[in-house]
Amino acid sequence: MYVARILYPVKTLGPGSRIGLWVSGCGRGCPGCSNPELWVRREDQRIAPEQLSLLLHRVARQHPVDGLTVTGGEPFEQCEELSALLEAVADITGDVLLYSGYTLEELEERGSPAVASILRRAAVLIDSPYVQAQNTGLPLRGSANQRIHYLRPDMEERYAAWLNGPCRGVQNFTLGSSVVSVGIHRPGYSEELPGRTSKKGLMTSD
Repeated sequence: MYVARILYPVKTLGPGSRIGLWVSGCGRGCPGCSNPELWVRREDQRIAPEQLSLLLHRVARQHPVDGLTVTGGEPFEQCEELSALLEAVADITGDVLLYSGYTLEELEERGSPAVASILRRAAVLIDSPYVQAQNTGLPLRGSANQRIHYLRPDMEERYAAWLNGPCRGVQNFTLGSSVVSVGIHRPGYSEELPGRTSKKGLMTSD
């Protein structure tokens, strides 16, 4: 499985303190994507689902975990590995939020046992490609065409309460000499960023 980063606690991509998992590899290439650096897989990002499970369990032993958010990249381009991972970490949390540029209908039409397994284990799916012109600042969704599917109906109330709260911000995580901004960015954020960071004596790069 190709994984670019694991972050905790992620509070801007679902309720509570969550483990955030960013996979690498995406063939869709949506214009204006917030993570274009994750379109290409690198061999140094490769990790076996079993080893990744051990890392997530280590986080869960040391910290309270309210959910797991898997984004990318495109998670459904690694279906077999993702299916194995979700099975291995089912004891950590039942709140698994997945992002995909494919629609739920497209995923179901594949007739893939691995896809079916993933959808059975997920609580919420946010689907459809990112459309830059439809970025209206909605919580959880990058653009208004994207849909929230409650694959576990009992999660809808939990998410509704969170969506109606102050969840629209972004978090900044420091990774070595880099800063990763996590959350749904408002329209124009990417264009504003170089100017805002240069005022603080910082440089940005793709």
